[in-house]
Amino acid sequence: MEKKVLIVDVAALGWDLVRHMPPPAPLAFQGLETVFPAVTCPVQAAFRTAQTPALCGLESNGVFQRELRKISFWEQSAHLVHGRRIWDGLRARGKKVGLLFWQQSLGEQADLILTPKPVHKHHGGMLQDCYSQPHDLYARLSAELGRPFNLMHYWGPLASHRATGWIVDATCAVMAAPDLAPDLLLTYLPHLDYDLQRYGPGHPKVFQALEKTYAWLSKLWKTAAATGYDLVIFGDYAIEAVTGAPVFPNRALRAAGLFHVRIVAGRAYPDFFTSGAFAMADHQIAHVFVPDAARRSPARRVLEQLDGVGEIQERGDDFLIAAQPGRWFAYPWWEAKSEAPDYAGHVDIHNKPGYDPCELFWGWPPGSVSQDAVRVRGTHGLAGAGHEVAWASSLPAIHPATLLDWTQRVTRDLSAL
Repeated sequence: MEKKVLIVDVAALGWDLVRHMPPPAPLAFQGLETVFPAVTCPVQAAFRTAQTPALCGLESNGVFQRELRKISFWEQSAHLVHGRRIWDGLRARGKKVGLLFWQQSLGEQADLILTPKPVHKHHGGMLQDCYSQPHDLYARLSAELGRPFNLMHYWGPLASHRATGWIVDATCAVMAAPDLAPDLLLTYLPHLDYDLQRYGPGHPKVFQALEKTYAWLSKLWKTAAATGYDLVIFGDYAIEAVTGAPVFPNRALRAAGLFHVRIVAGRAYPDFFTSGAFAMADHQIAHVFVPDAARRSPARRVLEQLDGVGEIQERGDDFLIAAQPGRWFAYPWWEAKSEAPDYAGHVDIHNKPGYDPCELFWGWPPGSVSQDAVRVRGTHGLAGAGHEVAWASSLPAIHPATLLDWTQRVTRDLSAL
């Protein structure tokens, strides 16, 4: 492979969004069908294995560890993603591969890795840091850019375009460094997603965020051209407007006696050891786990009667449910705020047993995050017609119909790049 390739995953770069505000030249996008479920980890896992999320082992941003009866989100081990990588043949020929801010990159078979990995202190708070391979890569890039990566800009109420700005500068620095520049480099731009979830498509702040996205993509395009890289850009999912009330599957399961809690200091904490069914909510999808097979039929009846559920798919003894368009699944199982677990009012992306977009908003008292799910105005997770993502490439004669179509072509003949 004589020419190097940069692949850029732009969170929430939907085709409808791009059509409403076309990019400047030379950027030119087309619409592609993404994979289902259309959430970050499944899409990235599918992209790098050229398999559907069901086949590569990740159908959610969360993981339920059955032996431990524990749900955790945003786990970063590469071993969660099953299957060959699209770059295996490339590395077998002695070429280098790098991943910047891609999910599940820890322990990945790659030559360069950079991803956030703070240290959470025992009595609260954290030490900000990034994991890097080689081990001095993060320190080197921080020194070259004149600033470290600020995790507060990556997620939470302060999440903003500044996170993308740092990643773009780091990506350009890697491409420009002869001793670092890999033959295949994958990077991730997160910020467009934030205001789409906060305000929904069509809001002026969203188009401001898209304008910044175009500026950074233009910078990447120019740097790629100057350093001998071709460029591929894709959106992982398209965000749609929230048009109805959030859906609370765990409240319904609790009301039916299937979801159990234990009350500690007046707060309701989940009891996954005795619960007959519970939902791991993740945007417009939720995995409903039914550890007790005898409770499967009652759990399905609850889901069938729950307003906002659009589809129920069987996953062995469990279910994967998809929301109706314009609806999304919220994880809370409590009604009264006094029952909320202590982590409900904080940014706690790993331990909450469900994805919580309310973490993008400040709450009350000051310093906490919101617990008002009605504030969320954009969501994603569905695929198919109306949910296409944007795709662009400087590579010649490749016009895929779907995201998987492109990765499967690459797997068959990586030299085509």
